[in-house]
Amino acid sequence: MEFDDPSIDNLNAGYPPAGTTTPHSSRARSLALAASLALIAFSLRTPITSVGPILVEAVRATSLSPAGASVLTTLPSLCFGLFGPLAPLLARRVGSERALLVLLVLLTAGVAMRVVPSWQALYAGQILACFSIGLMNVLMPGVVKRDFPQHVALMTGIYSAAMCAGAAAAAAATVPAARAAEQLVGSGANGWTWALALWAIPAALATLVWTRHIPPRGMHAGRRIHTVRGLWRDPLAWQVTLFMGSQSSLAYIVFGWLATVLRMRGMSAVDAGLMLSLSVIAQTVLSMLLPLLTARLRDQRAVSVLGLLLTGVSLLGCFFAPLSTTWIWVLLLGAAQGTSFTMALTVIGLRSSDSHVAAQLSSMAQGVGYLIASCGPFVAGSLLHATGSLYSIAALCVAVCLVSAWFGYAAGRPMHVNAQIE
Repeated sequence: MEFDDPSIDNLNAGYPPAGTTTPHSSRARSLALAASLALIAFSLRTPITSVGPILVEAVRATSLSPAGASVLTTLPSLCFGLFGPLAPLLARRVGSERALLVLLVLLTAGVAMRVVPSWQALYAGQILACFSIGLMNVLMPGVVKRDFPQHVALMTGIYSAAMCAGAAAAAAATVPAARAAEQLVGSGANGWTWALALWAIPAALATLVWTRHIPPRGMHAGRRIHTVRGLWRDPLAWQVTLFMGSQSSLAYIVFGWLATVLRMRGMSAVDAGLMLSLSVIAQTVLSMLLPLLTARLRDQRAVSVLGLLLTGVSLLGCFFAPLSTTWIWVLLLGAAQGTSFTMALTVIGLRSSDSHVAAQLSSMAQGVGYLIASCGPFVAGSLLHATGSLYSIAALCVAVCLVSAWFGYAAGRPMHVNAQIE
């Protein structure tokens, strides 16, 4: 199978790269671009982790069925898988910078739409937001590979840490924001809808900041089109893809159901949200530190496997250990999942020979991978509602951890995917 490569590298031909101007202006531009990418990344998980802590209230207010609640937690990864492959097409038509700008506008609109207290608005807003995030997920690794070719691991760590920071903020602040909204507007108000719509603010801010990085329209003239062949027939490319998909399924099980599980065990809504936030904060720290450590490693096999094994152990602790020790287990869970997530993003760049291959491998890994990941939260929710027992969801998580560890080991080998560029 072959691709016309619309990678970020091609789509910005003529956009002055770092080093063509003075060293000072080049450094300033690189810092500004890195900060802007981090601000965008901050908004890429807030629509997801803001739902879990108040899922009980949303289900009660909108009369969602158990199946409807499971679908709601599945929407992010399902949209990422379905819509992510459209990113290269959009980028080819308007350029990567304008593509990101359009997607940020749609993200802001989708998150704001959730202020309407109905399941239809909740679903529509979540789909629009996750559609935008799915495309940006694919574009970001190509941007990093193009503009920071010598610092792929570091920049991957920075933007993945920013995503984790946004996820942690949404998990911790959504329930308090909902209660504050009820006090301000009235006890009968749907505070949970205002709390969900609150996360349109950072997305709107990211939109305004990103407008400074839009190049003049004439800069895409004369760009070259590259064809990438053989990627879908390469075993290593599939191992990277399945590693991304399997570890992501665990992440979305945690985002969608951990707070609900802790509430089922007797924890308050605020404390359950804080536990999810603590987990994501630990992910943030690992996302920042891990690239500095793995940059010195010849391969990433041991780190990937360790991250998945610790994920399984810490999930069992969250499900069955005394509630008084939950904070220990969620910190370990965050560290483990931060390791897995950062490794899954990093191997996309490290297993690619250049930015053209990286863009296509990113599209493949995140398109197919997130479709696989969408099964995780749906199956977890279905098992939870069907059995009412935590043992079923625990068995699912342990099985996925073992499978993902195998793919992480395979994807961590020091080699490149076998793809030809013309």
